[in-house]
Amino acid sequence: MRAPDIAILGAGESGVGAAILAQKKGFNVWVSDKGVIAPKYKNVLLQYGIGWEEQQHTQDRILAARQIIKSPGIPDGVPLVQMALARGIPVISEIEFAARYTQARKICITGSNGKTTTTLLTWHMLRKAGFNAGLAGNVGKSFAWQVAEENFDYYVLEISSFQLDGMFDFKAEIAVLLNITPDHLDRYDYDFDKYAESKFRILQNQTEEDCFIFFDDDPVIQKHMARRQIRARCYPFSAHRHPAEGAFYDEDQQTIQITIKAEQIKMETKDLSLTGKHNLYNSMASAISARLVDIRKEVIKQSLTEFENIEHRLEHVSVVRGVEFINDSKATNINSAWYALESMSKPVVWIVGGLDKGNEYSQLTELVRSKVKAIVCMGKDNSRIISAFRAVVPNIVETRNIRDAVRAGYYMGSPGDVVLLSPACASFDLFDNFEDRGKQFKKEVFDL
Repeated sequence: MRAPDIAILGAGESGVGAAILAQKKGFNVWVSDKGVIAPKYKNVLLQYGIGWEEQQHTQDRILAARQIIKSPGIPDGVPLVQMALARGIPVISEIEFAARYTQARKICITGSNGKTTTTLLTWHMLRKAGFNAGLAGNVGKSFAWQVAEENFDYYVLEISSFQLDGMFDFKAEIAVLLNITPDHLDRYDYDFDKYAESKFRILQNQTEEDCFIFFDDDPVIQKHMARRQIRARCYPFSAHRHPAEGAFYDEDQQTIQITIKAEQIKMETKDLSLTGKHNLYNSMASAISARLVDIRKEVIKQSLTEFENIEHRLEHVSVVRGVEFINDSKATNINSAWYALESMSKPVVWIVGGLDKGNEYSQLTELVRSKVKAIVCMGKDNSRIISAFRAVVPNIVETRNIRDAVRAGYYMGSPGDVVLLSPACASFDLFDNFEDRGKQFKKEVFDL
């Protein structure tokens, strides 16, 4: 059995997509997964006649490859990756690999929070305008898979820091940086600066012909922009200053204004379909992107009024005897939970907890004091949450499963209140992932 040209680590959506594209481009491909490969992906590999293994990594075979494509879920620090790098074997991401084989224009969106909403909204605008556009990255179908089998003119890509770390020659024609707040620091030696630098890889290889859209009010973004020469044309969005080109949220007038190419779009915030201040910024970033590819302002305004938010992100579930239930299971960090709480206009019974990633709950103290009437902890270890908030919210209960958490929230709520699942933590202590957590939450609400 000859050595593979390309070894692919991880046989999920990303890895299988990369394998299909690699095979179509004439490479000898080998796919290796340390876990069990899901039946739907195993069937695809069999269908294409691509070699694979599961529940192991055959080290000699992988290290015989000329190139390795790594799933973003595998840390760079694992021994197998380090051995490959020590031998001079390039280790890249699926996004990097796929970009080599498409001439499509790419709108690439990153940030600690709001990526998925902004990506879907931007893609919605392109599709509504009649553009031949694909949706990929952390959302939708694998980028490589689409490059192999579709012929899109545009891609809207949600890109995580993990993916950016494996991207070298890739270039975003339009790069969007929404915000930078502490997240995934365990992958960056608990060094926030390293994480921020990873996010700024979204700018690599950009020229004066390309565009950079960014949140001008974020102090971390400002600090890191001051350190570098940015060649791309810059389009800020802000609530503090009104840029000549970019977008501005006027809090006094309750409007957003987008100015690109001497044309202005102005909308009242009450007309936007997405609620909460964070979604004003997401909406502005999407609108700037859309104008930069010459989508008409009428299409942009219509998209901003009709777009429906994604599942598990501030998703209205039901009202039960006057108590509203909102599923924000996608809030896996402090900053996401902050945005959720900030957008609430009713008294909140807050369901919080899970796998704590070293959260600084003190960042939420004042918001919790003003918004939250009761807390339902849901996790295997709730001690840090209780310690952080017992002096702020006297009514705190502990639960160990979603059924008890939903019922506790319901009984602690009154008509006119909202029970908000916004965990601020990863889901893996009790659930498969945040989608599983959100789906179970909704089921228990409907069973009330």
